[in-house]
This record gives sequence, structure tokens and C-alpha cells, in this order.
Amino acid sequence: MSTRPDRRTGAEPPASAGRSDRYLNRELSWLAFNDRVLAEAGNPNYPLLERLRFLAISAANLDEFMMIRAAGLVGQVQRGIARVSIDGRTPAQQLAEVRALVDDLTDRQQGAWRVLRRQLADSGIHIADEQRVTEEAYHWLRTYFVDEIIPVLTPQAIDPAHPFPFVANRGMGLLFNLTRQSDGARVIEMVLIPAALKRYVRVPGREAIYVSIEALISRFADHMFPGFTITGGGAFRVLRDSDIEIEEEAEDLVRTFRSAIQRRRRGQVIQLELEEGFDPVGEALLREQLGASAGTVVKTEGLIGLVGLEEIVREDRPDLKFDPYTPRYPERILEHDGDCFAAIREKDIVIHHPYESFEVVVDFIRQAAADPDVVAVKQTLYRAGNQSQVIAGLIAAAEAGKSVTAVVELKARFDEEQNLLWASQLERAGVQVIYGFVDLKTHAKVAMVVRREGDGYRTYCHFGTGNYHPVTARIYTDLSFFTADPQLGRDAARLFNYVTGYVEPRGTEALAISPIDLREELYSAIDGEIANAEAGRPAAIWLKCNQITDQGMIDRLYAASQAGVEVELMVRGICSLRAGVPGLSDNIRVKSIIGRFLEHSRIYAFANGAPMPSDDALVFISSADLMGRNLNRRVEALVPIRNRTVHDQVLKQVLLANLLDTEQSWMMQPDGSYRRAGEGAEGGSRNFNLHRYFMTNPSLSGRGEALERGEVPTLRLAQEPR
Repeated sequence: MSTRPDRRTGAEPPASAGRSDRYLNRELSWLAFNDRVLAEAGNPNYPLLERLRFLAISAANLDEFMMIRAAGLVGQVQRGIARVSIDGRTPAQQLAEVRALVDDLTDRQQGAWRVLRRQLADSGIHIADEQRVTEEAYHWLRTYFVDEIIPVLTPQAIDPAHPFPFVANRGMGLLFNLTRQSDGARVIEMVLIPAALKRYVRVPGREAIYVSIEALISRFADHMFPGFTITGGGAFRVLRDSDIEIEEEAEDLVRTFRSAIQRRRRGQVIQLELEEGFDPVGEALLREQLGASAGTVVKTEGLIGLVGLEEIVREDRPDLKFDPYTPRYPERILEHDGDCFAAIREKDIVIHHPYESFEVVVDFIRQAAADPDVVAVKQTLYRAGNQSQVIAGLIAAAEAGKSVTAVVELKARFDEEQNLLWASQLERAGVQVIYGFVDLKTHAKVAMVVRREGDGYRTYCHFGTGNYHPVTARIYTDLSFFTADPQLGRDAARLFNYVTGYVEPRGTEALAISPIDLREELYSAIDGEIANAEAGRPAAIWLKCNQITDQGMIDRLYAASQAGVEVELMVRGICSLRAGVPGLSDNIRVKSIIGRFLEHSRIYAFANGAPMPSDDALVFISSADLMGRNLNRRVEALVPIRNRTVHDQVLKQVLLANLLDTEQSWMMQPDGSYRRAGEGAEGGSRNFNLHRYFMTNPSLSGRGEALERGEVPTLRLAQEPR
């Protein structure tokens, strides 16, 4: 039996530190994940515009990686930090490998773009194709440019009298080398493209012809520079360090974040992207003025800023998109005439997004606002979107005289400004707004409603695996668990007291909460499986999450494998654990599912002495991934599922469907690479698409009775996982 990590901290034994044969690098694992996303841009089973969407998603992912993860490595190298990663690489070594892989990934993105561009053209959608612009279209574009674009642009000369302009993060612009026709004087002009302008202009007409904004500016630049001859130039794009660091002794968190957001806009340039053939004089100027070293300059032979292609996906071509899908409203709520509280009182409910509508979560808050017997509403808000009905519900509850508390997390990356706005609106309505801890993010997804019933009060709770975000709830697969269980209600109150008043929730009755005891609860469950395996009883672990990077958790799973526990890991993104390594992880299998919907729910299940999947299994849902940040530096909730119907729905439908999927699954190999699961290979004896399954079968919330009536296909393992 291998030495196990410390139960409290998750630290691994010193002898195993820094071993690349034992752990996979976090940054390289993320790039491998984005490679899988990019592969979907070439998936022949997807409609063309959906493939273009995957290309844009891959580009957006890479932007964020550069702004946060690569920027962090750059900062460590600049500060001389030599601390090695989990796999033994120094920051400098990681940065060198990251840059090489990013260059390769960028080249393959451009290759995917060239293929899709041709295929879309064959289907009547022409993007950045100047040859398609007729004389009539040319005149329309010129008029549009003069009337609509020029008034928004501000050309600026670059000379001693005109300081070099600030280029915002993700900002695009063009540089022009000009020669004045009257005297031959040379001038350099910069034109920054305002973020408010669309990236692509669609030429009017039945045929879809899109011209990029940078091509439009280049084509009609003579209208901005009369009397000059354009001798060179090109388009460029800038990415900056966008991480926000907050000092623990910050006295005013709101003011500190407003200041930090301003600093982020002016972060160090991490990447300067140039069109191939960019004017050498202009390139030298940009390098100098932006502080871009040679290692941060990327010359793109193709289209810069591929993320902008998302605009093209909106083209009205249903034949080139997935068939429309409308989420179902949960039957259990409809059976009670829309009364959420009556339905939850009857028994616990689990809702499966996006197959079932997020509107039920909004209705839970709306009903609380309108119900005269509701006395208090409390809710955590991590990401709520920019058009949130949940916020409107909380405001309505406060205006109706309820006691309303909102825990608004200011440290939600890239949502800081939106969350500050929501906090201001909530406070004006009379909501008690709490910002939580300076050094911990409140990432738990919890809402509780206290209602006067009879001679006392009943607490209704919502626990989620995803954010209270109406937009992402349509494309992320998540679980919403509604319960009136008194133990969970009391624990939810303890969690809120922890965040609002720093009252540490020791001795909870059902919930495990990080950073208090969530790690300990999972360790205990894993140890239980190890004990069962050693005693000759059935032992298995099924875990579904987004990332696994915590060294202590990985070592615990290795120990389980070595004890004979069958471990099935469904990890969409980063995974630092190596699967199938002889003597280390023979009994561990890792799969990543990439498809129409983004797998986001976190589900943790343990056999508990019976063959999986069984009624005896321990099943939890959570807001937490298995990362050090979730287990040590965030407030998270681990929720036990004890209601028999919900237990079966989560284990024998959601989790099992993920395990059985073959059409959208990628299997990790012992060297850390991934390959697509084939028909009948590792995960089932037939092709199975879990997204299609849940789109075409009755909704999860009504599945208890539907299963009994035989209306839902029963998911079964065709064979033992191995």
C-alpha cells in the first residue's frame, strides 16, 4: 500500500513531489482540453455553423488562458520564482512548453478556419472573401463606412506631439504608414477599433457576404487620410495580463476591486498578434511602445481574433445549426399548479439543466417574493449574467418587505464589474449585500427561503452545481436540487452565517463545506472504498467534475486504485492524474466529454460495499471541483443525496449516462494524451450519446414515476466497466 497524503492539507509525501511520471502538468493538460474543443470544429457529425462555433470557443478559451495562466507564468519568471509545479517543471520550463504548444494550437486553429471558410462558402456563407464584393456591394460598403464607421473612429498620429495611445486588453487596431503627397513627409497613424463596433459587416442581400471591420477600414482608409499615400501597415490585436490580485488587508473590498479592474485594463502585454506581412516599421514601433518582447509576438497567417467568428454563427441558417431545443418545465412543479413550495414539501426534486428549464429556479425566487408567508430569502451570487431575472426576483422580494440577503462574489473573474453593478442595484432596493471573505471566493450555489407555516417556520433550499446564470443554464449541464429537509436547511443557514459573520460551521448535520471539511468528507468516502476493497467487498468510485489538479486528492485516488477500487473519472477539462499507469493507476479510467452542451455538474459517488450503481451508493452533488482552490480557498458545498428517487436519478441516469457515452467521449491514455472513444470501445457495447438521450427522454424531475411505468429507457452497464 502506498503512503497516503495528509488528510487535512492534501499534501503528498515528499518523495513523490515533482514527478512527471506520476502527475500531468496543469497548463499542458488545459491546452490538451482546448485541443479537444478545437477537434469538434472538424467533427463531420456537426452542422457547419456549429463547427464554426467550436472554433470560436477554442479561440476564446485560448485568449483567457493567455491572459490568466500564461500571464501568471510570465510574472513568475520575471520575479525569479523557481517553485516547481506538481509534475516537477519550473515556471520557465512550463512557459517554454506552453508557448510551443500555443503556437501549434494557433496554427491548427487557422487550419480549421481555412477548411470551414471553404465549406461555408460552398453553403452560401462567404466570410472575409473580397472576391464576392460586387460593384453594387462596394458602393454600399463605402457609403456605410463613410456614414457609420468614420464618425466612430479616431485616427491618431504617432509622433512626439501625440503620445502613443493606450490599447485595451483584447483591443484591435490598424497601423498605417503614410506619405504626404504634398511634400513626401512620412507619418505613422494608428486607428483603434472601438469595441462597440461589430467585427463583421454583412452586405445586404440574400447571399451572406461578411466583410471584417479591419478589412473595411483598410479598403476605405483613403477616406480617412485624404492627401496621403498608404505605403504599409496592417492589423494587430493585444492581450494583457488580466488576473486580479487583492491584498488580504484590503479595508474596502468594493473600492479595492474598482481600482484593481482599472489596473487590469492596463496589465502587461502578454501577446501581440500581427497579420502576416505586417509592416516591419510598424511592428518595431508596436514592440517598443507596448513592451512586447519577441516571445510575445505572434504573426498570424490567416485571420486574427478568431473569437469574433461567433458573430457569423448568428446567421439565419437553421439548416447549418443544431435542431432547436426548448427546455422542458419540470413536471413535478406543473403537477402542483406551479407551486414550487408545495412540490418541494411533497418530496425532494432534482432538475437537470439545460434539458429542464432554469426558469424553475427563477420561479422559486419569484414565488418567495410574492408569498406573504415568506419572511426571509438568502442567496449566493457568483455569476448571474447581465440580464438576470434572479436579481430582479431578489429585488422584488426586498421591495415586498422580506428580509433578503445576497452574498455577491466580487472575485468572480471577468464578472467583477457586472457583480459590482448588481450589488449596487440590490443595495438600493434594500437587500443586505455581503461580499464575503477577502481571501476566499464564495463559490457555493445556495439559495434558501424561510416560510411561516403553521406554528413555526420551514426552510426551503436550492443547491446547485452551476451558477445562477440564465444564459449559461441553457448550454451548461448542471443539477438543481430542491429540498425542505430540516437538516439541510439548518446547514444552509450555517453556511450563510459563515460567509456573513465568519461563524465557522463546525458540526454540520449533512453538508460538508470547504475550506472546513469538504476535503475531509471526500477523503473519508475514498478511504471507505479502500477498506471495502481490502475486505473483499465491492468497491468503486464514480466522480464527475470539470477539473482534477489537487495533489492530495490525486494521491488518494491512486491509493484507491492500488487497493483494487475501480475508479471511473469523468473530467471534462484539466486532469493532472495519470490513468492506467501500471502499478500506479491500473484501475483508474479518465474520460472527457465534449459535445453540444458543456458538461459542468459535479457529482461524486461511492459504491459503499455494493456493486455500482446501487441504491446503497453514497451520492453527493457539489459546486466544487477537485482543485486546491476549491478545497482550500473557496467556500463550497458538498450535498448528500439521500432521497431515494433523486438518488437514483442522479446515479442511475445522469452519472451512468456520462459513463456510457461513446459518441462524445475522449479517453485518456497512460501518457496523458486522449483519443476518441470508438464504437464498442471502453464505455459500452453500443454507440450512445448522452446529450441526445436526455434531449429525447422525459425530464429528470418526473423520472421517478416514469421509470416505474417503463416510459424511460433504463440505462444499464452492458458489461462491467473492465
